[in-house]
Amino acid sequence: MQVKGKVMALDLGEKRIGVAVSDATRIVAQGLCVVKRKSRREDFARFSQMIDEQKATLLVMGLPIPLSGVEGQRAAWVRDYTADLQQHISIPIIFWDESFTTKQAEASLRARGKRGKQIKARVDAVAAAFILQSYLDAHAGPAPFPEELPTETG
Repeated sequence: MQVKGKVMALDLGEKRIGVAVSDATRIVAQGLCVVKRKSRREDFARFSQMIDEQKATLLVMGLPIPLSGVEGQRAAWVRDYTADLQQHISIPIIFWDESFTTKQAEASLRARGKRGKQIKARVDAVAAAFILQSYLDAHAGPAPFPEELPTETG
């Protein structure tokens, strides 16, 4: 059974949370916005609203996994936050490795000519998009090919 619908991703930070969303076919991710963290209660209400607006059917949560593979305090905090969030939303949440996504996002924004405050304003949403695209790519099925390719005559 193939699950359908948009996927949303969050990149949790201490001050800001990046949000990304996929298209309905789950092929392409794009940054949606950056949410300034307030209280968990306010954050959760905002995410619930976004999930409804986007008609998301799955939430991907970026999880910081160090190269050692041993989760630290940051990962424990993300897991705790996620457990609380799950009580306020009706769609499943899965964790996905967010390693190096902030660095990738910064490099991507610099390559597009962004600097300083422009990078800071968008980096979390772009990082969330990198997390989500990684998830989508890992769960994509093989590209459909016709059984027989047409041959050129003439």
